[in-house]
Order: sequence, then structure tokens, then C-alpha cells
Amino acid sequence: MQQLYHTDRLELSLVKTSDADFIFELLNTEGWIKFIGDRKIETREDAQQYIQKILNNPQMIYWVARLKKRKIPIGMISFIKRDYLDHHDIGFAFLPAYFSKGYATEATKRILSDVMQDPNHKIILATTMPGNVPSIRLLEKAGFHFKKEIENEQVRLLLYSVKPG
Repeated sequence: MQQLYHTDRLELSLVKTSDADFIFELLNTEGWIKFIGDRKIETREDAQQYIQKILNNPQMIYWVARLKKRKIPIGMISFIKRDYLDHHDIGFAFLPAYFSKGYATEATKRILSDVMQDPNHKIILATTMPGNVPSIRLLEKAGFHFKKEIENEQVRLLLYSVKPG
């Protein structure tokens, strides 16, 4: 996987500790807390530590999505090997001001197109909460299909998958 990707409107680069202000803002949005979970990021320093944990974990890759022309961070795409899943999981989160503009779909499809070229990733998974209709729609637009409902840490999740080709 690459450190930098481009789409028509976005630049996707690996998260860095200098992204702490953006991460602080994103992780404290209502949508993140409701659908992903409160990570207790209360200060810029908490955000830097959160990013450092990601950077220290070889099972996690996070890209920050920025508007190509203005370099403004607007969202994040993750690719994680979670203990409770058999394959890597792709995730996404964007600031509310950038919802319903196609940015998350554009970024997710770009990362997926590269990841699915890797023979080590025969199946890519994604999870979402049952009530997260925008996330479900995005997954379906990106080619994912519903597989089953699972539970992790007493939270019900919908499991989606996509295969290369």
C-alpha cells in the first residue's frame, strides 16, 4: 500500500502526529461518537497519543483525506486487521460539513482499488452499526455485500465484504 493516493478531488496521505488538531475535531463529532465510539480524546495531546498508537501498530493504516486544491483535512480512511475479524477491515469517517458530497465514496474506492491488487487480501471486510444508513449506502456503492450480523464487545455490527475481481 502506498503512503499517498490521489483522486480527482482528494489527496490521501498517511496520518501524522501533526494531524492532531484534525483528529481531535473528527473524533469528537457526534457521528464518530455515536457510530464508532468515544475515544476520550479531550486535548490535542490526547489526539497526538491516539495517532502515535496507530503509527506504532503494524495492523493499522490510517490515511487523512484532504481537499486536493486547499489541502484541508476532511476525513479519514482506515485499513485494520482486527482481532475479531478474519480479514482486514476498511473504515471511513468524515467531518459533517463534507457529508453527502461523494468524498467518502471517492476515498474508499481509491484505497480499495489498490488494496484489492494485493494477493494477500482476497476478501476485504467492513463493519457498521445497523442504524448507520449513510455508511451502509457507501459500502454498497463501493461494491460491498451484506454477509451477516455479528457482535463485538456487546455491540451489534453489520458485516459486509467485497472480493477482488
